[in-house]
Amino acid sequence: MANGIIKVDSLVKEYDSLRAVDGISFEVYEGEVFAFLGPNGAGKTTTVEILECIRPLTGGSAKVCGYDVSKESDVKEIKKRIGVLPQDFNALEKLSVKENISLIGDMYDKHLSASEVIKLLDLEDKANAKFDSLSGGLKQRVGVAAALVSDPQLVFLDEPTTGLDPKARRDVWAVIANLKKLGKTVFLTTHYMEEAQVLADRIAIIDRGKIVALGSSQELISTYGGLKLLVIRKGPKDLADTLQAKFGQVTVNKDGDIHVKVDDVDELWRIMDILTTMRLGSDVELQTPTIEDVFLKITGTRITDEGDLT
Repeated sequence: MANGIIKVDSLVKEYDSLRAVDGISFEVYEGEVFAFLGPNGAGKTTTVEILECIRPLTGGSAKVCGYDVSKESDVKEIKKRIGVLPQDFNALEKLSVKENISLIGDMYDKHLSASEVIKLLDLEDKANAKFDSLSGGLKQRVGVAAALVSDPQLVFLDEPTTGLDPKARRDVWAVIANLKKLGKTVFLTTHYMEEAQVLADRIAIIDRGKIVALGSSQELISTYGGLKLLVIRKGPKDLADTLQAKFGQVTVNKDGDIHVKVDDVDELWRIMDILTTMRLGSDVELQTPTIEDVFLKITGTRITDEGDLT
């Protein structure tokens, strides 16, 4: 097992009568992409800001890169070793990409050159473009560049794709995936289920200040996601009756599509044998559970694109 670069034990953050973070414990391993997944108000940003030494904790403990976030003497060491893309990242609008990155780099005793970071983030053709002329996706890429200029061990990305269109979001995903290839540890907060499932080695689902599940996407889906679903488009009634008699767990929707819940691969092949024997020309689709199904099963709710519960 890789070394723990973040270790959190029974962490609590209270604001008067509100317990925003409620006794959570977890570890982030060196070199992984770790996703904190949950709706607005779940405690994601509060936790991250404690780990970034922006907010004090109320109870419990947290160590980053081996240093205690509660010790004043350790805070400076932590800040040397982390890069941060905050949720509300912005830059000086009338400066170029290169000027902005250089300005941020100059805040650190040791840092990469702006040209190095621009090359890493594939921003060379935008190096001299003014920040205010960039698209939302490119602005976020500059934000990641700003987080990398100090050559940190650990990068915090707080909701890095919120408000972006699907293409821009996937462009940022490619950047995040590349950070892992560069050997960085990434702590990602997000309310996008697919984002966590695609990018993260492990996911912590946080709801109302508590971690309600933690593991790889496959582990979470296996434990909480439910069965696979075989969909047979506009299948005949006699097929539905046959499958119900042999396997159970069969429903027919209003469009005449037959839905069969599948326990395992062996059962899937037995169903496919029946379809072949009956010489059906129907379209068939196998739907596997997702992290969204996991979240729904655990919390009983879904998260909207805006990050709210529904």
